[in-house]
Amino acid sequence: MNGPRSYLRRTDTLWWARRTYLAYTLREATGIAVAGYAFILLAGLISLANGERAYDVWLNFLKSPWSQALHLLFLIAMVVHVWTWFKIMPKTMPRLVIGGRIVTQNRITAAGLVVAVAAFIVILLVAQCVQP
Repeated sequence: MNGPRSYLRRTDTLWWARRTYLAYTLREATGIAVAGYAFILLAGLISLANGERAYDVWLNFLKSPWSQALHLLFLIAMVVHVWTWFKIMPKTMPRLVIGGRIVTQNRITAAGLVVAVAAFIVILLVAQCVQP
């Protein structure tokens, strides 16, 4: 006698390309860019630990046209990632009540984006002050 069989529902191999899932798929794919940029920063840290010559090679790589194009793609993906992250945030958190009033999802998203932009500006200012 055979044991119980599990039910396996048939799934289209291109389920991720359907209109209803495309936004989710693209949002999750931007995580690859985040990991890619983290890898580039890790490579820079390793080259820095390996001495001045290795660090100069890494810096020259960053100045190459291919690296510039890759960084532009990473920037676009990061902006999309941040935007969608803050759009999802109010849907995943408990209802926020301040002063007896419910804070709308749009206000929560806007607050997150304002904080992200402010942090970006602070990082740019610090980088300008530290630059030789």
